Amino acid sequence: MTGSKAIAVAGLLAVLGLNASTVRAQDMLGSYVARISERDHHASDGYQLESAAQMVRQDRANWHKFRRRDSDDQGDPWFRGNDDRAQLERMLERGGAMSGATRRAIVNGEPLIEVDVYPDRVRVSILED
Repeated sequence: MTGSKAIAVAGLLAVLGLNASTVRAQDMLGSYVARISERDHHASDGYQLESAAQMVRQDRANWHKFRRRDSDDQGDPWFRGNDDRAQLERMLERGGAMSGATRRAIVNGEPLIEVDVYPDRVRVSILED
């Protein structure tokens, strides 16, 4: 391949890569911020939760169902019902939804998180606070 063809192909790939990432960003439904506090580490009936996915789900139950909200918590339109929160937990258990460091921070502390919601997945990250 000649130099000019290689540059043209590289340019085309760069443009296609940019467009693909733009499309992926556009399919995000939205996001919310929440504090995973001590109350989110326990199920509604009081037992200790074990996984970060369970704790994020409990945070949404505390927001929507029990109205036990932390001052940093924001609302969301996606996880109002129990079935929706069960789906949230399943998506969080999949690989790629949270890093290992994020999972540990949730299980071992009270971090401020951001949850990005997509049609078929969620992504959780820790915010600096």
